[in-house]
Amino acid sequence: MSWPYLVLLALALVVLAGAEWQRLVGARGSGRPGLGRLGSEAREARARQKRKANLTLIRSESEEFAESVQRDLADLPTIEEKDRRRR
Repeated sequence: MSWPYLVLLALALVVLAGAEWQRLVGARGSGRPGLGRLGSEAREARARQKRKANLTLIRSESEEFAESVQRDLADLPTIEEKDRRRR
């Protein structure tokens, strides 16, 4: 490899390290990313965590449909039930 490629590779590594620095520093201390934040960043992170804690799961129509199909299939008579009726 020639020297311009090595310089470009080194610059790319520096840019990558600079872009990920905040995330790496925040994750170093406690194992959870973002705890190294200060000031407004910390306030925004706490507000976001509080909003996320109030979220509830909304069931989709596909889940309700699947459950209704399972109930309907469970209610259908089986071959053994038909045999019992004949006897």
